Amino acid sequence: MTQPTLIQGEHLSTALSLAASGVPVLPLRAGKVPFGNCRDCANNACGGRPNMKTPGPCLCPAPCHGWAAATTDPGVINGPTWARAWREAAAVAYHPGGAGLTVVDLDNAEAIAWAHANLPATRTVRTTRGQHWIYQGAMPSANEARPGVDIKSLMSYARWLGPGTGPLTALPNTVRALIVKEPTPVRPAHVTVPAPAGGGKCPHRTPTYLDRGIAMAEQRITEASSAVHATVFATFLAVLSTHGRCGCLTEAHTERLFAAAQAKGESSRHCADAWANALSRLGL
Repeated sequence: MTQPTLIQGEHLSTALSLAASGVPVLPLRAGKVPFGNCRDCANNACGGRPNMKTPGPCLCPAPCHGWAAATTDPGVINGPTWARAWREAAAVAYHPGGAGLTVVDLDNAEAIAWAHANLPATRTVRTTRGQHWIYQGAMPSANEARPGVDIKSLMSYARWLGPGTGPLTALPNTVRALIVKEPTPVRPAHVTVPAPAGGGKCPHRTPTYLDRGIAMAEQRITEASSAVHATVFATFLAVLSTHGRCGCLTEAHTERLFAAAQAKGESSRHCADAWANALSRLGL
C-alpha cells in the first residue's frame, strides 16, 4: 500500500470512528477547505440543504455545501458517493455544533494568553499556529470574535486534530459574550434620595461602611460560577436595599458594580436592565 493510500485510509477510519461517537464529519481537500459542490449542485442548482441549519448530506448526497454535508451516517461516509472525496482528502473535519460542542480557535500566543487569563480550563488541542479549546455546549459561530480568536460551533466546521487533552468543561458565558455586539454604553441610573428628615446623619455615609459593602458586592459577582444573571440582579438588589434610599451611592460605586458584572460576561445593556429592575422591585 502506498503512503498516500495509507493516509487516505486513515482519514476514512478516523471519520467513521468519530461518526460512531456521534460527531458529524466531512472530508477536507488541500488547503483545509471543503470539497466544492458536485455537478448536480453547481450554482446551487439542487437548492442546497433546506435552510442550511442542520448537518447532513445534500440531497445528492455528495459531500457538498461545506459544514452542512457533515454526517454521522456510516453508509454515506463509506459509500460510493464519498469514495472519490476520500481518495483526494487531505484531512477530516467535523461540525462542532452538530455534536453539541464549541471550539474556541486561538490563532497565536497572545490569544492563548488571553484564554488562560479569562476562560475556564477545558479540553485542549494543539493546532499549527495555536490551540483549540473545546467546550460542551453549542452557540453561533463567529470569525474574529476578538483578536486572534474564532468561534466554531453551529453552521461551521473545524479540522480534526486529535482528541486533545483534559476533560470537557461547560461552555462559559464569557465565550458566549464574545459574539454579542455591545450597544452604546448605558450609564447606571443614579439614585438621588434626600437624607433622612430631622437632620440626622445617615449612618451609610461612613466611607468604610459603604466601601466595604461595595467591595463585598463586587466579590459576590466575581466569584459566581453559575447563574451569573441571577447573581448580578440579587447583588444589585441587596446593594440598593441597603444604600439606595439615603443618597449614599455615587456613580463611581455603581460603575464598580457594572464593571464587575461585565467582567463575568454581562453586557452593559444587561447590567442596566438588572439595575432598573432592582430599582423597580424596591419602589425607588
